Order: sequence, then structure tokens, then C-alpha cells
Amino acid sequence: MTQQQLADQVGVTRQTVNAIEGGKYSPSLEVAFRIAHVFGKPLEEVFQFVAASGRRGRTREAAGS
Repeated sequence: MTQQQLADQVGVTRQTVNAIEGGKYSPSLEVAFRIAHVFGKPLEEVFQFVAASGRRGRTREAAGS
């Protein structure tokens, strides 16, 4: 799935998806749930919270997990 396809399904821009993947932007809870729903996964399987680094919202895929 491309960033544009995900963005279209979730209702955000491709740039927003790119920023979320890169850990530069933390999505709202609503957007995070929409993304998880697109992939058919629970929220905690798609996103992780890393308070120490300040990089909230990184996807597990982008983080290398």
C-alpha cells in the first residue's frame, strides 16, 4: 500500500502519513485508530509510545519492529 492510498483511506494527506511514519508527527487518537483499522490490526500493534525520545506516534514498521 502506498502512502497516498493509506492517506486516502484514512482521510489525511500523504505528507501527514509520511510525517507519522518518520516519527515527526503524532496522529490524533481518531487518525491512529483509522490507520489501525485499515491494516486490520489493534492500535497497539501499529503504534508504540516512546516517551523518553519524545517520538510518539511512530509506527512499528517505521521503527523497525
